[in-house]
Amino acid sequence: MRKTTRHTTRLLVAALFLSSAGWVAADEGQSAKPVTEQLVDTLTKLANGPYKGYRANHAKGIMAQGSFTPSAEAASISKAPHLQGATSPVLVRFSDATGVPTIPDADGNAMPKGMAIRFTLPDGGSTDIVVISVNGFPAATPEEFLGLLNAVAASGPDVASPKPVEQFLASHPAAMKFVTTLKPAPQSFATQAFYGVNAFAFTNAQGQTQYGRYRIVPMAGEHYLTKEEAAKQTPNYLMDELPARLEKQEAKYRILLQIADAGDDVDNPTAIWPEDRKLVELGTLTLKNPVADSLQAEKSIMFNPLMLPEGIAPSKDPVLLARPAAYAVSYSRRLAD
Repeated sequence: MRKTTRHTTRLLVAALFLSSAGWVAADEGQSAKPVTEQLVDTLTKLANGPYKGYRANHAKGIMAQGSFTPSAEAASISKAPHLQGATSPVLVRFSDATGVPTIPDADGNAMPKGMAIRFTLPDGGSTDIVVISVNGFPAATPEEFLGLLNAVAASGPDVASPKPVEQFLASHPAAMKFVTTLKPAPQSFATQAFYGVNAFAFTNAQGQTQYGRYRIVPMAGEHYLTKEEAAKQTPNYLMDELPARLEKQEAKYRILLQIADAGDDVDNPTAIWPEDRKLVELGTLTLKNPVADSLQAEKSIMFNPLMLPEGIAPSKDPVLLARPAAYAVSYSRRLAD
């Protein structure tokens, strides 16, 4: 691995939503805190933060609003109220990776992209989907993810090889696969596909339950930039392109569900299911216009993948179960700024 130290480290930083702006030493005093708080602290330090009013991760973003119309098949999958036929209002936030709010959109460290969707339910409540632009995750547990972040933090340019991050990757094949997966910059958020990291249990009105992972597919097709094209983009090209696009036309996505087969691991986000698994179309997401004062709207909203209606339940995936607690730490800090 010595010959690929710089390349591998950069890929890891990009894949884990971190900044290559600088390296920091791990804080020995962190161990007394909950793992979820340690994750936020470490992400903040790796981004050279904190940045007032911004998320510890996926800090740079933009919001749009529109609607979701379920498919005719959706109700057979789940009795969740937004899947029963009526159109629901939605809020969507797209984001760049890292906790750096000024990161250029085409920077390799700004990948994977994030997408969060909030559906307004008929009773006035809401439910959220949180997805990223890579199929899979580098760690099976919050503790393993923290170990990876700490390995990154301990692998400064002056640290001799094999660096801690190299040792971690050598012993964690899922992390190696994740960080070496190509993550090209999209032409637009409207041409980027997104994947659910975690599985959920979907139960229909007849009491039938099956597990699935979300997949969001742009109806304009997937289109990405070459390295040469990406190098020519302005720092905010994605954030500028989406509002301009929505002034001319709607942006649409198919929300699909990849159904697990018997034997598929539904509790491990590093376990990528085969592509031949059944895909069910849940409906069409239509974005109509950007949210006014997106920056302020982003600050005041916290998406929660465990805010679920009847008919959708979490798996036992420990990464999924830890997400709301970590998000809440980041949320409370940005509101306090």
